[in-house]
This record gives sequence, C-alpha cells and structure tokens, in this order.
Amino acid sequence: MSTIDTKTVKHVAFLVRLGISEEEAQKFSAQFSSIIDYFNMLNEVETTGVPSASDIANAENVLREDAVQPSMSREEFLKNAPQSERGYVKVPTVLGEE
Repeated sequence: MSTIDTKTVKHVAFLVRLGISEEEAQKFSAQFSSIIDYFNMLNEVETTGVPSASDIANAENVLREDAVQPSMSREEFLKNAPQSERGYVKVPTVLGEE
C-alpha cells in the first residue's frame, strides 16, 4: 500500500498556491493514497504477449491534401470584429504601460 502523507499533500498544495486546512490535507492524503493503490493494481496484470496499444488498430492517418481556397475579404472579415482600426482587428492592451 502506497501512502501519500499530509506533508506531501501540503507541499504540493503550496507549489500550486492552494491553501488547504489540516483536515483537508488528511482527507486528500487518504484519497491520493487510494488512487495510487488502484494504479499499483495494474502492475499485477499479466501482459506477456499483449501487443502495445499503439499497434492494436494498425490505423493510418487519413489526411487530405492542402489546397488553397478562396476566403473572405479583409473588409468582410473586419465586419465581424467587435472593433477594428486601419484595417486590423483592435484588441484591448495586454501589457500595461508601467
């Protein structure tokens, strides 16, 4: 049985900047340990002679050839934009002026 202790749970919570209480850490510790135990059950499965998953279907990608096709004009496209300016789509400033 694998055990994820509350110290590990609190450390992971700290790394993702998630504040958790001691009760939550204990609850998550038990839940995570249970999940790890389920994954460890996969190690007990006999897989000798089983083909790897990538070989089961023997499928090939079905891709179409790239072909240049007409598209809408710039003016028609800009009609759909909430705001435009000088032939371009206008968006809110992402980086502030600091």
